[in-house]
Amino acid sequence: MAAKALIDANPSPGDDEIRQALSGNLCRCAAYNRILRAVLDWKSFETVPLDTHPLSDAERDQARDLDVVGHGVTRYDAPDKVSGRAKYTADLRLPGMLHGKILTSPIPHGIVRRIDVSRARALPGVLDVITGADVPDEWYGVSPSRHDEQILAKDRVRYVGDEVAAVVAVDEETAEKAMSLIDVEYEELPAVFDPDHALAPGAPVIHPENPRYEGNVNTRVAWHFGDVERGFAEADHVRDQRFVGNRTYQHPLEPHAALARWEHHGQRLTIWSATQTPHYLHRTLSRTLGVPMGSIRVIKPAVGGGFGCKAETTALDFCAAILARRTGRPVMMEYSREEMVLHFRGRHKQTMDLKVGVKRDGTITAVQFRSTLDGGAYTSYGVITAYYAGSMLPTLYKFPNYKYDGLRVYTNLPASGAFRGHGVPQPRFAFESMMDMLAEDLGIDPFEIRLRNAMTPGTRTCNALDISSCEFLATLENAREQSGWRQKRGRLPRGKGIGVGCGGFVSGAGYPIYRSEFPHSNAMIRVHEDGTGASLHIAAADIGQGSDTVLVQIAAEELGIPYERVWLADCDTVLSPLDLGSYSSRVTLMGGNAVRQAAAGVKAQVLETAGRHLGCDPYALVARSGRIFVAAHPAVGMDWEEAARLAFAARGPVVGVGSYSPPKDLGGEFKGGTVGTSPAYSFSTAVAEVTVDLETGYVTVDRFTDFSDAGTVVNPTTFHSQVEGAMIMGLGETLLEDTTFDATGAPENPNLHDYLVPTIRETPEIRTAAVESYEPRGPFGAKEIGEGSLLPALGAIANAIYDACGVRVTELPITPERILRGLGKLPEANRDPAPARRGCRSST
Repeated sequence: MAAKALIDANPSPGDDEIRQALSGNLCRCAAYNRILRAVLDWKSFETVPLDTHPLSDAERDQARDLDVVGHGVTRYDAPDKVSGRAKYTADLRLPGMLHGKILTSPIPHGIVRRIDVSRARALPGVLDVITGADVPDEWYGVSPSRHDEQILAKDRVRYVGDEVAAVVAVDEETAEKAMSLIDVEYEELPAVFDPDHALAPGAPVIHPENPRYEGNVNTRVAWHFGDVERGFAEADHVRDQRFVGNRTYQHPLEPHAALARWEHHGQRLTIWSATQTPHYLHRTLSRTLGVPMGSIRVIKPAVGGGFGCKAETTALDFCAAILARRTGRPVMMEYSREEMVLHFRGRHKQTMDLKVGVKRDGTITAVQFRSTLDGGAYTSYGVITAYYAGSMLPTLYKFPNYKYDGLRVYTNLPASGAFRGHGVPQPRFAFESMMDMLAEDLGIDPFEIRLRNAMTPGTRTCNALDISSCEFLATLENAREQSGWRQKRGRLPRGKGIGVGCGGFVSGAGYPIYRSEFPHSNAMIRVHEDGTGASLHIAAADIGQGSDTVLVQIAAEELGIPYERVWLADCDTVLSPLDLGSYSSRVTLMGGNAVRQAAAGVKAQVLETAGRHLGCDPYALVARSGRIFVAAHPAVGMDWEEAARLAFAARGPVVGVGSYSPPKDLGGEFKGGTVGTSPAYSFSTAVAEVTVDLETGYVTVDRFTDFSDAGTVVNPTTFHSQVEGAMIMGLGETLLEDTTFDATGAPENPNLHDYLVPTIRETPEIRTAAVESYEPRGPFGAKEIGEGSLLPALGAIANAIYDACGVRVTELPITPERILRGLGKLPEANRDPAPARRGCRSST
């Protein structure tokens, strides 16, 4: 709307005018450069939607022999979203719908002594109030070994924001008022807000209900591959450094929301939820509420971003279902922005000690890594995070000897969870910074030390991860050449700098979160009876990243019909077969393989019918561009539509099903050996160019140059959007973002005014390209790009800042204050964490 208003006022706006006009609009996917280009070139989009990003030679070669895959088609969801027709969960309305709200704890740790809901119940317009006494006793959680959450607190609260009671009323305003009438008496307990105090002798135990826990230790990882001590002894140079990460939050623009309705005399539950993992929501609701999965229907409407924080079942989902059943009416519940931050599940803050030994030529001989993760009050995805932090470090560079010690600790803060690049960005920031530090110590160019240690195809890492396709070397070489590194490095004026960073990620986790015999992805394709198209059914859960478009392209390519003739069914557990959802960058490879197999099943039936009709062997036929023809004699053939219609007439519904499970032998035979496994891995190299104001410490990122190995690029438009957005999100994590808490454990910046996310004003020039690659385990050779492309940005910016001003900041975010301290223009800050609070009694 802001862009339309600008164009109405000025049909030919310039770059600065566009940035000014759109500066008040946030895009958390952060594809601001594409928005800029769209507004600058809006006239060229009036008739034909064009991808204005130039294709690399690799992308052009990949697209040459394919009709749909490799081409920048219009996003499947674009027309509905830009026209306002797309419906998000909170947009939905049902007859008789009520509104619910959840009361949260104002204290960080305490015993719930008494809850009086009588005044709230008496308020006109209130239909019900529930507390922990009214919900199932079942504990739940993401990790099967750490079910440590309850729907509503039954006897203890563990952080400011812990859910205590829920209200349902005729409207949201009445529900809000009713919450203020609930009287809760707490016996406040001592609280701890950082791992050091949580691990200290005599610290309050946050989860005393489970004697298996080791005090406040949630997860402990201890890995040793090779002989680290021998590796350090063989090194010519050893460096060790502490790095500290930040606690960042996803801040998707759409808040969490859930709408629940019971049907069939209260026996069947339908829930609409802003989720990125419909299957896990389905399963968790069933297990926790004691309702069979066959009696629960989960529908995922349009979702406005997730980045990991919508990968878990929330109190909204549970309470909406419970209150809808108790009242017999549909119940809508939605978090406010502040409530989203209280629920959190954002990035863990990691304190990391990294020690690396190298030969004189820069060859790595040993790596020792220790990370302490502040997990907050509950486990969430934290067990996996603690393992990911260490398991992914050896995927870029070859480590002959590696030791990792990970410790995830409970504290009285909101639970941290999975965030884009799950567990890996902060360790990667540390290691990429260390690579530059080692290069400087040895007098080696930063690119050279990376090239000498870079991962190569067909390698098994020291921790038993199998690297199949890998063009990491090509990303390094292209980024160095195209960024003008040799001409700029060491030749820029003071205050100007250039730096390199690298990254990569899994293309789907090799194992599901819980033990399961089911395939990870399943798909079904049904041909319309007149042959004019096909419908695709899959619960892969697009949350804004464009995966629906990619899956439709894969289906259309394999079927041999135009993209526009594939209809994607809604993500609905009644209509769509099981898929584990959108996390760990799994959809393109895993969902794509299932879709391609389903499409191949349909195509085989259609080709068999066409073969009979044409009097030839079906194996001699090709389906392409809506036509079926003899490969050796292309003039002999028929329309795909006619063949599909004849197939339906001959055999009834033409349906294909597909499924995908990763190879069974992934990973090593040691505890945690399954974490970090994947059918394939992506690789990226980014060069950042920055300007540092030496008087204020303010950093401007001027340019990114990125080359990525994502296998076959299914959709160049989506590829470039993902990389550009990841670069900007990485910029935010490096320079701006941090969730902070006051002395009581309450968030100090639970909104988009005080928590700084990048805007269009901070967006630099970004040049992205794919290198030529083919992943044999991926559909048409494809693998992930959405998460791994974030990782290079952090190290690249940090290294560029050092090049610009000589200040090595080892704690995120890299604020102007930290740079000025490094320049000697500000005194060192007191870094002592807040002490534990003592207990008292309180009533609210």
